[in-house]
Amino acid sequence: MDEISWGFVGPGRIARAVAADMEHVPHARLAGVASRSQQRAAAFAQEFGADRVHDSYRGIIEDPQIDVLYIATPHPQHHAIALAAIEAGKAVLVEKAFTATVEGAQEVIDAARSRGVFAMEAMWTRFQPAVVRLRELVGDGAIGEVRCVQADLAVDKPFDPADRLFDPAQGGGAMLDLGVYVVSFAHYFLGAPDRVEVVGSLAPTGVDLEAALLLGYDDGRAATLLASLRQPSPGSARIIGTEGVIDVPPRFHHPSSIVLTPRGGDPEVIEAPALGGGYSHELIEVTECLRAGRTESEVMPLADTLAVQRTLNQACEALGVHHQEDSDLRV
Repeated sequence: MDEISWGFVGPGRIARAVAADMEHVPHARLAGVASRSQQRAAAFAQEFGADRVHDSYRGIIEDPQIDVLYIATPHPQHHAIALAAIEAGKAVLVEKAFTATVEGAQEVIDAARSRGVFAMEAMWTRFQPAVVRLRELVGDGAIGEVRCVQADLAVDKPFDPADRLFDPAQGGGAMLDLGVYVVSFAHYFLGAPDRVEVVGSLAPTGVDLEAALLLGYDDGRAATLLASLRQPSPGSARIIGTEGVIDVPPRFHHPSSIVLTPRGGDPEVIEAPALGGGYSHELIEVTECLRAGRTESEVMPLADTLAVQRTLNQACEALGVHHQEDSDLRV
């Protein structure tokens, strides 16, 4: 496949940010967009130079000129759209959180593997050059054995029951929008935890407003994480090892640098800026995987996505929040 044709499903705020980075992706072009609003789809297509406009999700799923779909609808809609796309043989890049439930994530993963179709969660953090360098340093033993990960990501979002972030039907709450970052980051360096403890509070609509998580491991390792819509936080992260520390300055989920402090040594700032807005790197990963005939990313494998989804839902359920997939969605 010399050129990969991308289709965007759901032309919202995040889709616009991602689309702006398409110009930095070799061998790829933004070919189409789908929305249940013809007007929104047409406006998005005009802005980003797409020549195929669909006023239904089914339309772009069945479009033979589209190779891969970027799915940027609300969380509970990811499941149905991804399943339909995979059934049609379309590769998918699914915005985080991957689905609303563990069961939904498992179904999408099983379908992709069964059909031999590429699927990946759009966790752009793992592809940021600074995080790639961080992973290399940890792998090379620069800070010894990693024993603890700390991360926070919180914003002050005034309560509005009409806002998607506070709507249970749209997968609202801090966990699926912000918690997915801190949890995925911890999983990346510590693996899936043996137990999850959480304290937090709920919004009047019943979604999780804030959550502090402790991920525990049987060998004593731990991750302390914060996600909240109630108050702002720096958005930093720290990896603590037996031989040093690596700090990831705010905002850690798309950093331009990291700070390595070996035990007994001086801090070293390592600069590694992203290309464009930073979304380009995950787009490049998917494009190159498709050109190479791969069905999973080695950096963001589906097993990791499922493990992260399990931790997210376990934490939500401990707070009394039970998410559901959108079973009424007509694809």
